[in-house]
Amino acid sequence: MDPRLSALSSWSAKQCAMDSVTLEAVSGDASFRRYFRVSNRTPTLIAMDAPPDKESSDSFVSIAQTWKKQGVQVPEIITHDLSQGFLLLEDFGDSVLLNTLAPEQPNLDAGNHYYSQACAALLKIQHTDNSALPNYDKSLLEREMRLFPDWLVTKKLGLTLDPVELNLIEETFSLLIDSALGQPQLSVHRDYHSRNLMICEDDSLGILDFQDAVKGPITYDLVSLLRDCYIVWPDEHVQRWCLHYYHRALDQGLLSCDFAQFQYWFDLMGLQRHLKAAGIFARLSLRDGKHNYLNDIPRTVSYLARVSARYPDTQDFCLWLNKRIIPELDSLNSPAA
Repeated sequence: MDPRLSALSSWSAKQCAMDSVTLEAVSGDASFRRYFRVSNRTPTLIAMDAPPDKESSDSFVSIAQTWKKQGVQVPEIITHDLSQGFLLLEDFGDSVLLNTLAPEQPNLDAGNHYYSQACAALLKIQHTDNSALPNYDKSLLEREMRLFPDWLVTKKLGLTLDPVELNLIEETFSLLIDSALGQPQLSVHRDYHSRNLMICEDDSLGILDFQDAVKGPITYDLVSLLRDCYIVWPDEHVQRWCLHYYHRALDQGLLSCDFAQFQYWFDLMGLQRHLKAAGIFARLSLRDGKHNYLNDIPRTVSYLARVSARYPDTQDFCLWLNKRIIPELDSLNSPAA
């Protein structure tokens, strides 16, 4: 047993008033956090290991407590020791929404059922107090998008961009930033997708991985959900779910624009998010040795191409993707690439 796991086990046993606990690995994620189930107690709990020199858990605790009080189904924090980076959490079980949606052959009945719930839960998040959240400002939006040329295009694909290409990227970034900042600014989960939603025993959805929440664009979490980097739905279903959310948000006073404007915001927000995600996937492989994420890059870049083709102000970017980037992506199909 590694030293941190041994320390987590001893700490968890003490918090549970038990001589010892059995910790079963549940999962890791794209960060340095690890999760284990305390399986020899009833009810079971989740023990989180978040090394404080690599992961700050302060925001996780603060947001979890705030959102829980405001009706968002995030895990209850049983106890924590932030100096060690140890937390005990409510256990939402093992049923990840993505698995039920069946990404290889997407299950539309499951999609209709759970996306309706996910949109209702999202609206609860968007009504929460965001006064303590950092702003999703121009600097952060731009920094995220730069992951795409820096990590995917330059470092992973090995391409050198000429001045015309660099100018096109700058113009596209500026357009996407202006669109994001022009939207209503609400609480944003920032990673609201099918791998962070759990189907609980009562068939409700438990929400995970919210520690990077910000105050930002209303469409960000919706596009994360409906244009998920891990599952692709036909456009007509995405449009229908988007319209369903739009009417609910309109009724609840979160929006005042027409649907055409909302759709434009949604689509351009998706471009910003997918630029970020594709860059992160490349970085996870190159920097962290997590090569499985390479499999998600072609799907994510295909969103960029399909959506950017729809609008005159992004068509040049679409042409560039199709000419320079997409032909190179075949090399990413193998973890050895």
